Amino acid sequence: MRLFAALVPPTEAVEHLDAFLEVRRGAADFRWSLAEHLHVTLAFYGDVEEWRLDEVVERLRSAAARRTPVEARVAGGGAFPDPAAARVLWAGLEAEPHEELERLATGCRTAGAVSGARVDGQRFRPHVTVARLRRAGHVDDWVRLLDGYRGPTWRAGSVALVASHLGQGARRRPRHEVLERVEVGSGE
Repeated sequence: MRLFAALVPPTEAVEHLDAFLEVRRGAADFRWSLAEHLHVTLAFYGDVEEWRLDEVVERLRSAAARRTPVEARVAGGGAFPDPAAARVLWAGLEAEPHEELERLATGCRTAGAVSGARVDGQRFRPHVTVARLRRAGHVDDWVRLLDGYRGPTWRAGSVALVASHLGQGARRRPRHEVLERVEVGSGE
């Protein structure tokens, strides 16, 4: 199973961002993310054997329990690898306290690694992928546009363990399935 741990914004935040982008999508031939795919990846585990799932869930539950929920909102933007040669356009995530979000991501990565998953080792940069480019290109105007975006604030109080089923969604996109939600700050 292809798994990742994520913060999933509430419906209100997703709808706000989706409405902001909807009137602008026609201006670029990007592969825009579906609203139901909008999330903040805390840890990417890649392909995980099904027999490891219970351990991943338990370790993820323990890691999240030791953290405190954060106040978050989607705000700002950027591009990977950079705006001059972008392959991915993203909206940022502001969180208070920011250090607690970093600790949550570290705990989620550790939970996967200790469970035997091959955890993506890239530096954590909290973001929501809003579009992918078919070919690398300049997206400076889009980054400036997203820099002015500020979504509603929400309490990030749970982490979702998500299975990504490649090619099984609409238009051969991935289908995301939330396997488990674990509470942040439950003190377990």
